[in-house]
Amino acid sequence: MDDFDATMRKSEAEVTAAQAGISAITAEVEAGRAKIAAGEAGIDIETATLADVHKHTDLMNANIAELIMGLDDVTAGFSRDFDAMRSKTGWESFVGIFSRGKSESMRQERLRSASIDGKLQDLIARSDTIVRLLQGQLDLPNQQKAKVETNLAETLADREATVAALEAVRAEVARARPEDHRP
Repeated sequence: MDDFDATMRKSEAEVTAAQAGISAITAEVEAGRAKIAAGEAGIDIETATLADVHKHTDLMNANIAELIMGLDDVTAGFSRDFDAMRSKTGWESFVGIFSRGKSESMRQERLRSASIDGKLQDLIARSDTIVRLLQGQLDLPNQQKAKVETNLAETLADREATVAALEAVRAEVARARPEDHRP
């Protein structure tokens, strides 16, 4: 259990760091876009950092997978505990040799007094943590997608304007070129 708690804390920290990295990359793209719009020479941030985005995404996916496997192990442990609760203990089986009814009433009393609330609450809390991390992992790409779509639309509009300007220059050059008058 302690290992799983440590793994959850570590994964939460790594997922948060990876999400911050992805946000930073998007901010770099937006800053580069602003520099280009201001007429400053820019570098190709979009393709230079795509590998970083994939690296951060892979890290988040690995952490989430590790958490889910840990949760599965905890759930399997709870399942074994619950199965053990249903079976008779050694003492209950021994008493059952002499009195089947007494053995069964001992088992039922043990089941009634068993506290599974704490274990179930722990399992639910762990599940909620994983759900929160997964939701955060889903929300971040959706937010970044909107920003990237805006940047892409601006880039495409700039490209169309540049192509139109180049075509206009080409037409001017063609008009200014002297006609070839050969007999």
